[in-house]
Amino acid sequence: MIYSFNRPANLFRAGYSYIRSSVTGNAGVKGMPVSVSTELTNNCNLKCPHCSSGSGRMLRKKGFMDIDLFKRVIDELGSGLYNVNLYFQGEPMLHPLFFSFIDSCVKTNSVVSTNGHYLSEANSERIVQSGLCKLIISLDGADQEIYSKYRVNGDVQRVIEGIRNISKAKEKFKSSLKIEVQCLVNRFNELQIPVIKALTRSVHAKLSLKSMQIISKDEISSWMPVNNRFRRYILKQGSFVLKSSMPDKCARLWFNPVITWDGKVVPCCFDKDAEYVMGDLYQETFAEIWNGPKYRIFRKSIMTGRHMIDMCRNCTSGLKGARY
Repeated sequence: MIYSFNRPANLFRAGYSYIRSSVTGNAGVKGMPVSVSTELTNNCNLKCPHCSSGSGRMLRKKGFMDIDLFKRVIDELGSGLYNVNLYFQGEPMLHPLFFSFIDSCVKTNSVVSTNGHYLSEANSERIVQSGLCKLIISLDGADQEIYSKYRVNGDVQRVIEGIRNISKAKEKFKSSLKIEVQCLVNRFNELQIPVIKALTRSVHAKLSLKSMQIISKDEISSWMPVNNRFRRYILKQGSFVLKSSMPDKCARLWFNPVITWDGKVVPCCFDKDAEYVMGDLYQETFAEIWNGPKYRIFRKSIMTGRHMIDMCRNCTSGLKGARY
């Protein structure tokens, strides 16, 4: 009963403070996050060229989140949370205590995004019985040649088999788990979308087609899809820029923070290398960080000059056509 009352009340406070801040320009915040993303690990089994972790561009240390830290955060935020994302950078299923994190989210919706290489029959059956709300599985090609253009060191047949394992397990146990197949559309795989759609339909999953974030500007032209619908960038005055008006506002700073594996709180999922650390959960409570001076100053900076913040220049917030 307490949870059912606290969640809408917290959502109202967060939403009201965001709207008020957007109108007045005063970056005040009320309430706590309604969603939180947690990085179980930033280690990964793949070497995707435009992923901060897989490409080797990530400067921060690799590691695994302490389950006790996670439980402490969930205990503090839980009554106001609608959703917990059990992923950020890296492959979450590499964590030795992966299922313990799901077990700790029994009072709120939990979501996992995976590259699909660890969805054995046993793991799939355990997932659908775990209480997980949604599983996102990346599939960026229909055959090995195209798939491995981006998912370097990956095995497309293993991923497809994993998707089918999850579908069979869901049917076997009459699970309510939502399955989403996600494809990063690029120049190499865009013609395979009909094949991926057919596979998705066959396993009764949802398909999400996302525009691809390209880290190196020098490589944008070689990866950008021919179909303008899936392009994140446009050519302007001889260089590629994000096709967004870059509004001076961002709801993520009022609703959905990210916690790295080592307890750092960062503003959003575009801060891949944790360059904008708002606080450390090993030194402060989440509430102290959320309402602290670093967050207040950063929210204000977003509302007065978002285009000047480096991580925002690849952000899909306010960008039409970035996700379907």
